[in-house]
Amino acid sequence: MKRHILVSEKKAAIAAIAKALDFPSWFGQNLDALHDSLTDLSWLPEGEYVLVVPADLDPDVAEVLRDAVRATAEPGDRKLRVIRTER
Repeated sequence: MKRHILVSEKKAAIAAIAKALDFPSWFGQNLDALHDSLTDLSWLPEGEYVLVVPADLDPDVAEVLRDAVRATAEPGDRKLRVIRTER
């Protein structure tokens, strides 16, 4: 599944990622909760999930995404991939 995130500001980007990946209702709308959710993904069907994000994405959000990509790269049934692109 590929989802495009079109916003780069921190709060808006977190909300857009949560919506794109249909985060559970308990999601906390902050960087720690984003990290926890992206490194779990257990509520989603098995497969690869691709987020296309703007190159100027908030650096803190980008760091969480990098960590989550590394964490889900290990053998498992759900993978996260992130593509940074110009709009």
